[in-house]
Amino acid sequence: MTPEIDACFAALRAEHGADSLDRVEEMLQPRRRSEHRHPLQAAAKWVLPGIPQLPWHDPYGHPEILPLVKALEAAHPEIKADQERAWASSRERFSDYEHYLVRQRDWQALYLYRDGRLAEEAAPLAPTAYAVMEEHAVGTGLICPLLESHFSTLLPGAAIAPHCDLWNFSINLHLAIDIPDGAGIRVADETRSWEEGKCLLFDYSFEHEAWNDGDRTRTCLLADLWHPDTTLPERAALTVLMTEIQRMMA
Repeated sequence: MTPEIDACFAALRAEHGADSLDRVEEMLQPRRRSEHRHPLQAAAKWVLPGIPQLPWHDPYGHPEILPLVKALEAAHPEIKADQERAWASSRERFSDYEHYLVRQRDWQALYLYRDGRLAEEAAPLAPTAYAVMEEHAVGTGLICPLLESHFSTLLPGAAIAPHCDLWNFSINLHLAIDIPDGAGIRVADETRSWEEGKCLLFDYSFEHEAWNDGDRTRTCLLADLWHPDTTLPERAALTVLMTEIQRMMA
């Protein structure tokens, strides 16, 4: 803990109640870090207790997330057309995806949101997706400012190795943009594919992997959202906490 974290936590407790950050405090206790984990969350660094251990979620099952899901799915034709134009005409604007574990040249990304802000330079390339994310994810505070939203394009033959992401207090939404035969994703012990124009929602603190064995690129629009079972004071505390941890590690 640092003075900045202590001050933030004290202010949040004063506003929301003495017990409002109990789960965050419990997560930080080293002796408790392994007690709340599913075996397939073993490699996640931070597991907030009390979050349901569900690898897959119904994208239509959370009222907070539902408006974003509906807006993305309704705009899918325009989002796909924008992405195809950007890929064809501005390929240099896509970058190798830098996961915290590895950098992959066969996994390309065009960011809409990163480093706690909208990527304004992407607005001319992907205006429809940018507008939807701005209104329904950023404007509502639904997006996790510690993470990102981007077009995720796997080249033919690409694979994302099995891994757990860092924590369970955010959740990953995928809008399927363009899905070839032979593309799939596994989360925990269940494998699924994407249905073009539809969303998938999963907890990526569980081990997961993805692959594209098709003959063309596989593209989804990804958004890292706050897990719907986190509270507003927890979200504020976790933002300050993880920002400070990342700063100290850097």
